[in-house]
Amino acid sequence: MSEILTTGLFRQESAITVLGGPTAVIDLGGLRIVSDPTFDNAGPHGYLTKTADPAVDEDGVGRADLVLVSHDTHPDNLDERGRAFAKAAPLVLTGPLAAGRLGSPAVGLTPWASHSVPRADGDGDLTVLAVPAVHGPEDGERDADGNVNCEVTGFVLSGQGLPTVYLSGDNASIRTVAEISRRVPDVGVAVLNAGAARVPAKFDGRPLSLDSRTAAAAAAVLGVDTVVPAHYDGWAHFSEGLSEIELAFHEAGLSPVLRVVPHGTWIQLAR
Repeated sequence: MSEILTTGLFRQESAITVLGGPTAVIDLGGLRIVSDPTFDNAGPHGYLTKTADPAVDEDGVGRADLVLVSHDTHPDNLDERGRAFAKAAPLVLTGPLAAGRLGSPAVGLTPWASHSVPRADGDGDLTVLAVPAVHGPEDGERDADGNVNCEVTGFVLSGQGLPTVYLSGDNASIRTVAEISRRVPDVGVAVLNAGAARVPAKFDGRPLSLDSRTAAAAAAVLGVDTVVPAHYDGWAHFSEGLSEIELAFHEAGLSPVLRVVPHGTWIQLAR
């Protein structure tokens, strides 16, 4: 079945749903994977403002088998309830700096390092590959660790008989997407953070994540069959929304690959 229970989400064989903001639930290989959990209610969160509650809360999602955290330093990607949800999981994969701050059960992966997770369906392992992300313009000032804005990690999920899924995290760099495409040529599904996040005080207000046109360009570079847009609503600092994303994919001739459904609704993935 692929319907939503009033109290939660049915487990799927191979599917993705976005809950709002960056938070996605991916069911693959018998595992429930949750990326960038954000479950706090709408309202001020430091210098950012959340404008909508998640479509499904942590109780509705249930216990995750694996949590992916692209970065832990911004409340729109990991909030207080999301942090508690992640800490309750058996495994969190993130970047090395974030893992040091989060502590157990977080494991830090440098770009191009991978971690194998036994699949609950008994068909081998799910491989999680950490990939780079640039949280701002290519020419943005780098910190002492070489990061623009902060350390951000994207992920590629793969396994025998499973679709290969790329989760961009807050990446604004097409050059980085091109490198991922060269190294992982079989990506079939991309979850792209595409809201053109902007903070006036940072990088002259330039986008900190993909905008609609660079998201369409990323889809073309990757050659994917399915794009699931994320992180384009629910927060006040997004400068583009769903209408801009749909127009950009239409103008690029890529509307057939864009999958847009209400938050909390499953998108079934082909093997």
